Formats: sequence, C-alpha cells, structure tokens
Amino acid sequence: MTEKTGRSVLVTGGSRGIGLATARALAEAGQRVAVTYRSNPPEGLLAVRCDVTSQDDVDRAFGEVEAAQGPVEVLISNAGVTDDQLLLRMSEQSFTSVVDANLTGAYRVAKRASRGMLKARWGRLVFVSSVVGLSGAAGQANYAASKAGLVGLSRSLARELGSRGITSNVVAPGFVDTDMTAALGDARRDELLTTIPLGRTADAAEVAGVIAFLASEASSYVTGAVLPVDGGLGMGH
Repeated sequence: MTEKTGRSVLVTGGSRGIGLATARALAEAGQRVAVTYRSNPPEGLLAVRCDVTSQDDVDRAFGEVEAAQGPVEVLISNAGVTDDQLLLRMSEQSFTSVVDANLTGAYRVAKRASRGMLKARWGRLVFVSSVVGLSGAAGQANYAASKAGLVGLSRSLARELGSRGITSNVVAPGFVDTDMTAALGDARRDELLTTIPLGRTADAAEVAGVIAFLASEASSYVTGAVLPVDGGLGMGH
C-alpha cells in the first residue's frame, strides 16, 4: 500500500515486534527507514539509540536521523512498555513511568517531528495504541490510560496540523504474537482466544500493513481516525 517515494521514516521502538515488522515493510516498499532502540539494534536498518522518556535522547536521535536521511516525514510512534499490577498494589512510580514512556514519549517525538513536517507542508503521524486503551484491562490501569491518551493526543494534532497537509491517526492492535504477549501462559492465551471473533492472534505483519497504509499517499484523506486491528476483539468500544 505504500508507494516507492523514498520518504524519510522514523519508527520508535523499532527493534522488535510491531515496530520492527513495520520498519521492514516500509523499507521493502522503498522508504528510507530509521528505527529507535534501547538495547538491541536490529540488523539491516538505520538504528539510533533512544529512550523516549528523555528529551535530550529524542533530540539527539532526530539529529542523527536527519543527518542520515533528511527531516522525518513519517513518524510511527510505537515505543512502549508495560508494568502490570492491580490498582491497590500499583505504585505511583509504576503508573507514572508507563505513562511517561507510552504517552509523554509520543508527545515528545511528535512535537520534534512536526517541525520538519510543518515546513514541508506534508507529514504522517501514526500512533500505536492498543485495544486495551479502549476497553480497559484488569491489572493494566497504567498501560490502558497511556494508550487511551494517545487517541486524544492524535485527534488534537489532527485538528492542529491538518491544514498543513499533516495527518494524525491511531492504530489499535489487539492480541498480537510478539515478545510482550509470549510471556502469557497457555491458559491465559487460550482464554483470550475465545474472546476474539476471528479465533486467532495476529501476526505483527498484519498490523504493519495497516500502519503502512496510514503512512502512505493512499491515506491522504484519513486523519483523526482510530483503526482497530484486533480480529474483532474490541467491537463496541
């Protein structure tokens, strides 16, 4: 779905899972793709170390990407963490650290990327949320709050930046086969599958395909949207 226009793309949290699948899909489509990572850089892609909870890290990473492939035209804000715990056992540090990484981190990278997009009068912002951000989940008050916040962030940016040719959208994946979900036990996995109308988990490439569409010229009249990629899990939310 993405044309070979050679856009400058940055995928945060692009060393594994959905981020890596997205980076590879866009690179194969002819885009110039960079990814951020915290510990293990992926092979075959321009990789820059970045902790999105640090504004200095964000500024440095963008500087490296801009030097290598020009201003970022497409931003995929995917970096995220979990720290699950029931509310009464959840520390304030656990709550604020997850929100800082998942939501405030998205604000940091979107603000930095928008500079070049505004000058070019063209841009794509894609935020990777979660079905949990719309439906909630026991033990994930911090994660769900951060992922729900991305909807308000993205839609506000869609209103602010739309007149400059910049779109802003959210993808809300469901249960995807990634390192993050691999930690679930078989019993919990089987329980979750019964709630998914398609009766299976997603491959990261299936989410990447939707993100690639939102990053493309084909999505030029789509902004402020929340696209579920969850096998029907979140219907009604």
